[in-house]
Amino acid sequence: MTKMENRMLKEIMTKNVATVTMQDNVFEVAVKMRDLDVGVIPVVDEKNDVIGIITDRDIVIRGIAEKREGSAQVSQVMTRDIVLGRPDMTVDEAAKIMANHQIRRLPVVENGKLVGIVALADMAVRHLHHDEASEALYQISEPNRS
Repeated sequence: MTKMENRMLKEIMTKNVATVTMQDNVFEVAVKMRDLDVGVIPVVDEKNDVIGIITDRDIVIRGIAEKREGSAQVSQVMTRDIVLGRPDMTVDEAAKIMANHQIRRLPVVENGKLVGIVALADMAVRHLHHDEASEALYQISEPNRS
């Protein structure tokens, strides 16, 4: 294994991650996404445990397309069934998980608490595991056959 193959998520993840709660409204989340130039924000409870995520796509598909108002709560549009990573996980392990689940972003938790988030782009841009990032992107982009 090369040094790059041993890289841990904690080395490349974004650590200061904005969060929202289930009680926040969709309009506030959309403004936060715009201001931070992000497409996903983890949803946490009062103990900072990750309970879901809300994406720009969630807002469009479950919010606007279902004619919900901007005052709709995050709980009405968020994605609840999420996959989580660990800071001590290797970049290769994370890339495989992301490919298997066809996701582009992976919230990173330690003892249930949010400690960061890693995006497929983080892997590619930092030239870590270029082959793994490319393969993950390919698999993520494939239509779901289930």
